[in-house]
Parts: sequence; C-alpha cells; structure tokens
Amino acid sequence: MAVSNIKATFQGDVQRVWEVVTSLESYSWRSDLSKIEIINENQFIEYTKEGYATTFTITATDIHKRWEFDMENDNMKGHWIGIFTEKDGQTEIDFTEDVIAKKFFMKPFVKLFLKKQQELYVLDLKKALS
Repeated sequence: MAVSNIKATFQGDVQRVWEVVTSLESYSWRSDLSKIEIINENQFIEYTKEGYATTFTITATDIHKRWEFDMENDNMKGHWIGIFTEKDGQTEIDFTEDVIAKKFFMKPFVKLFLKKQQELYVLDLKKALS
C-alpha cells in the first residue's frame, strides 16, 4: 500500500476550485487526459493520452468541502480523498491517495508515481484557475 498527500493553496473562493476539480465535462485543463466517460451519477472513467482507462466510483460528496472516490485499473486499486477549505479569500486543497499495486513488480514505484501525478495535477489546476 502507498499513501501520497499533496496540499496547495489558490487565490479565490472554494466554489470555483470545487467546480473545476469536480467537473466531469470540463476537463481540458488536465494535461494527462484524453477524455472522461460518464457511466452514471456515481461512476466515470478517465482515459490517459495513451488510452489507459481508470474507473472511478464516487463514495462521498460534501459540496465545497469533501469529495471521495474509489479508483481501479489493471495496475492498481485505491481510494482518493479531496478536502477543500476556504479561508481569507483563498482555497486550500488537501488531496490524499491510498493505492495498492496489483502487480508485484510495480509496488516499489507506486508512491513515486502517485507523487508525480499529484504534482502534475496541481500544476494543471493552477493554470486552470489563473
């Protein structure tokens, strides 16, 4: 099991940050995705630029505060928690991923991969919000 956490603070209200992060229709700001397929109100599939699919199942939503989902693909399964906090005109995100590699040879690399993905996500989000 690998756990990775990232925090970042953005200028602006939590509603805007929430809308950008949780929108399954407006994802062009994500440099790692080619598309998102919405299955139903609680499930969606993200496809990387290389066509690799990951299925997400939303497990908790507290609008403007918390979003959680389970995720799974051929290589891993896990859980993601996103916490959104507004203070003094700024919004802090606190995102934690807890992932288990399905393939033995991938276990040593999972945490490094998660950290890299989280850093790219925050960079893309900063661009989207500016």
